[in-house]
Amino acid sequence: MVHFGLFCPPSPGHLNPMTTLGRELQQRGHRVTLINSLDAQTNADAAGIEFYPIGQAEFPLGSTQKTHSKLGQLDGLVAVKYTLDLLQSGAAMVLREAPAAVEQLQIEALLVDQVSPEAGSIAEALGLPFVSVCNALMLNQEPTIPPIFTDWDYNRAWWAQLQNQAVHFGLAIAGLSFQHLINDYRHRAKLPSLLQPNEAFSRLAQISQSPAAFEFPRQQLPDCFHFTGPWHAPQTRAEIDFPYERLTGQPLIYASLGTVQNRVYEIFRTIAQACEGLECQLVISLGRKTDADAIPNFPGQPIVVSYAPQLELLHRAALVITHAGMNTVLESLSCGVPMVAIPITNDQPGVAARLTWSGAGERVLLSQLSITPLRSAIQKVLTQPNYGVQARRLQRAIEQSGGVHRAAGIVEQAVAHSPLRSRST
Repeated sequence: MVHFGLFCPPSPGHLNPMTTLGRELQQRGHRVTLINSLDAQTNADAAGIEFYPIGQAEFPLGSTQKTHSKLGQLDGLVAVKYTLDLLQSGAAMVLREAPAAVEQLQIEALLVDQVSPEAGSIAEALGLPFVSVCNALMLNQEPTIPPIFTDWDYNRAWWAQLQNQAVHFGLAIAGLSFQHLINDYRHRAKLPSLLQPNEAFSRLAQISQSPAAFEFPRQQLPDCFHFTGPWHAPQTRAEIDFPYERLTGQPLIYASLGTVQNRVYEIFRTIAQACEGLECQLVISLGRKTDADAIPNFPGQPIVVSYAPQLELLHRAALVITHAGMNTVLESLSCGVPMVAIPITNDQPGVAARLTWSGAGERVLLSQLSITPLRSAIQKVLTQPNYGVQARRLQRAIEQSGGVHRAAGIVEQAVAHSPLRSRST
């Protein structure tokens, strides 16, 4: 048995897949502990894994909701900058408090979210093996792959590669303080500095919950990189009430902007207006706690709820309207449901670009969002069969990728063969 420690940001898009993977490892006989701020405990409890709080003074209960509330009002590069600042402040806390926690808990191996690279350095400093986990869009950089926060299509032309590299360079400059934070810790631990982002990832195993068929063509991934398909299970989610009796049996359109970029009600209003008059039933999940009397009245009388049982509704849906969050997109594809994406910030433009590249959906950029283009995209995806064909193709690819069972097996094999194991199991 191995005692695994899990590190990821305290947001549902990262916690849900990470705790699902942790639960699978626990069911295989391992001990699993999520090490995170207090707000993440509900996710650990829902998955049935152990939880150890850190950063209680700096990130008290409710702090994640406050930061997400602010982030939910931002978009584009402003939101990207705010996200980077959040990740850096979280990393500073993790570097201060997590090493002692890992040693106290006698953790033997770490699962490290790609956007929490500081935890990989902690593993190296303590002589522990770690596996890099891509809970969001994979961050591995290549010249032909556009930066994840852009909506650029895949293009192997020399000028496109030059454009990609220029933006990656600019991002590196913007993230210098984050890099210095981690390298200062590495210097104190007598570890070599990280000179570029790919060096922060595990050399034992890197696993992505995307299927290979959804990702742009890659030429420079290490041999230890694995596409396993998504990790999701209803058992790791809290139960959510939903008025199923209000479903009419018409083709169902499910709309969600996730649990972070969801504070701009005008986007939901535009979605409702674009769906009004269609021979479909619209369900809107606001993705935030809202009193019943405060739920907006949108045009067309859609079913509007604070939270929805997403996995259950996706099995009934004919179309999903999404912000192109990685988890919602992969869960939709797992059900063979095509999408219309309205990417807002962070990796969502990159996910939306892959969605259109794969043929399983359309996108409407936020800068171009209005009723007419959104209604056109919705009708196009609903009426043209190729979108459903491509969504079902990706559904089959996901079914063949192995999912959480294969991911857990890769983790076990990587740790078992690691020369870094310093404690008996």
